[in-house]
Amino acid sequence: MNAEIIVPIIVGYFLGSVPFGFLLTRLAGAEDVRRIGSGSIGATNVLRTGRKGLAAATLALDMVKGAVAVLLGRLLAGEAHPAETGALAAGLAAVLGHMFPVWLRFRGGKGVATGFGVLLAAMPAVGAVTGTIWLAVALVVRISSASALVASAAAPLLAWLLGEGSQAVATVLVIAVLVFIRHHANIARLLAGTEPRIGTRA
Repeated sequence: MNAEIIVPIIVGYFLGSVPFGFLLTRLAGAEDVRRIGSGSIGATNVLRTGRKGLAAATLALDMVKGAVAVLLGRLLAGEAHPAETGALAAGLAAVLGHMFPVWLRFRGGKGVATGFGVLLAAMPAVGAVTGTIWLAVALVVRISSASALVASAAAPLLAWLLGEGSQAVATVLVIAVLVFIRHHANIARLLAGTEPRIGTRA
């Protein structure tokens, strides 16, 4: 790996590792989000505190950090790599940072919002359609994990169908696999019919 691509990866990881859900709930005096519901620091679990505003802010900021990582990755790629290589590397690193933040002993979120931010910045059309799928499934079934899993599964196929390059498709596929891995407990509850619906208090 060329040294020039390491910089976007490092920047992307540390940007993604900023635990907005944890920080916002602590600053607001709410319960430690890691000790309720799924223990995730993402917006869905923040919503289980009953603080809708905090959940919305967490969702927005987690998306923004994914998008900003992509934009910075384009700038930091260096002459040895295409801008999109830096963007995709930084975006993937941001998702990993969100899932495994060094500040919280690598116990983070599930990467859905951050991954969505990456898609919107790197592949706007793919991001827009993926977001529409997430919203449609969420409105029908009212289960956040189900909508996240369906949208994540669709994203690599959409990237391929919409003519994104092989590198972009591979990156989206890796993000989707990571999202599924982080949702392993949710998948078990979905199969058992015990997964809570959106907005359920912890």
